[in-house]
Amino acid sequence: MSAAENEVQENVKAKPKAIVVTVKMDDGREVDFAGKRDLVKNYEVDESAATVKVTLDFRNGVSRVFYPRPDLLLTFAGHGAIQKLGDELADPKLTDIDDKVAAVDALIEQLNVGQWSARREGDGFAGTSVLLKSLVELTRKESESDAEAVARVKAFLKGKSQNEKLALRNSPKIKPIVERIEAEKAAKGASVDTDSLLAELGA
Repeated sequence: MSAAENEVQENVKAKPKAIVVTVKMDDGREVDFAGKRDLVKNYEVDESAATVKVTLDFRNGVSRVFYPRPDLLLTFAGHGAIQKLGDELADPKLTDIDDKVAAVDALIEQLNVGQWSARREGDGFAGTSVLLKSLVELTRKESESDAEAVARVKAFLKGKSQNEKLALRNSPKIKPIVERIEAEKAAKGASVDTDSLLAELGA
């Protein structure tokens, strides 16, 4: 057995499945609480009545039901939209600002066609922005504007898996461009105002 396989097995052993406790609520329903979770939140939408029912179930069997006021529905919608879009950036692998923009763009596009959630493979959008810029630089046609070239490459990358994107980044034609762009980004982020530092010494 390889060291990697041993490490995977150790991780599995170190993370036992959370114990699920089924609690009978005060209204007769049964709700499952996993691990230390003491609150389960759900909501139901009645499109015909344009109402939302929010249910909070507590581990002690107590429930609370909340119906947002009609005059606050848009405020609740705005708050939920901000939360949804912000949650897309919670991935710790998303450290590059351009990758964060790409992730939000993809989510907005997804939501605009009525799809609330979508399965994301692997590292999601980490590294996508550099790959996008590299492909634009490599394949841009003289007749294309910047926006047209970006849109074309975005459409190309949209259907590609994370493994395919990684293979593209490492291909002989693209890798030098990727490395140059990443080096430029790193240099820009690490820039230091040496004049200011020397001014502290009176130089």
